[in-house]
Amino acid sequence: MTSGRFEGRAAVVTGAAQGIGYAVAERLAAEGARVLMSDIAPAVADAAARLDQPHVVADVADAAQVAALFETADRELGSLDILVNNAGVIGRATKLLDLAEADFERVMAINVTAGLRTTQAAARRMTPRRSGAIVNLASVAAIMAGGDQIPYAVSKAAVKQLTAMTALSLAPFGIRVNAVGPGPVETPMVAAVTGGGPEGLRRVLSRIPMGRLGRPEEIAAIVAFLASDDASYLTGQTLFADGGRLALGYFAEPLADA
Repeated sequence: MTSGRFEGRAAVVTGAAQGIGYAVAERLAAEGARVLMSDIAPAVADAAARLDQPHVVADVADAAQVAALFETADRELGSLDILVNNAGVIGRATKLLDLAEADFERVMAINVTAGLRTTQAAARRMTPRRSGAIVNLASVAAIMAGGDQIPYAVSKAAVKQLTAMTALSLAPFGIRVNAVGPGPVETPMVAAVTGGGPEGLRRVLSRIPMGRLGRPEEIAAIVAFLASDDASYLTGQTLFADGGRLALGYFAEPLADA
C-alpha cells in the first residue's frame, strides 16, 4: 500500500457501513484521507468509530438528506477532493411481466438518480478549485445481460454511461470521473443473491475463471487508484474487476473444475 497518497485530502463515501463502501473508507483513511462516511443504516456510526472518521446517516435517494450530507461535509471536511458513489441496492429478482414499475423506479432512484445528485453536489464544491475525483460503483451487470435482475442491470448500465457523460462535463474543470465494475464480491448483497448456500455459491463460482469471489479490499484498491494522482490522465472509464467473468461470457459452459 502507498502510505500518505491522500494526506490532506477529504472524501465522502456513500454506502460506507459495510462491504465495499466500508473497505473503500478504510483504504482512503489508511492512506491519509479524512473520510465522511455515509449510509442509510445507523450501523455507519459504529463503522466510522472503528476508523475514527466522521459519519452521517443519510438516504441518498432523498434530495433533502443529500443536501444535509454535503452541508455536514462542508463543516467536517472543509473542502472536498474525492466522492465515492457506492450506495446501491440490487432489488428483487422478478420476471419481466411481473416487474412492478415502483420496484424498477426504486432501484433507479438509489443507484442512478442519487449518484447524479451527489455528483452535482460534489462538483459544485470541486469546480472552484478546478480539481477532484469522483468514483462510481457500477457492475459487470452494466454490460452483461441475464437473469431476472432487470432493474439492477439497467441501473448499472446507466451508472456506466453517467460516468462517461459527467466525465466529459467536468473535464474542463480538472475533475475526473471514473467507475469500477465489480463481479461477484464477498458482500452481504452477493450472499443474498446466492442464497448463502453452497449450491448458489458453486453456480456463481462456476462462471468465474479465477475460481473465487472478489474481496471488498480488492475493489477498494481500484477505487483508491482511480481517486489518486496515479490515475491523473484517466477519466470517463469503467474498470471491470471480475476474476475473468466477462471474458468467459454469460452463456459459456460452466468451468469443469469449478
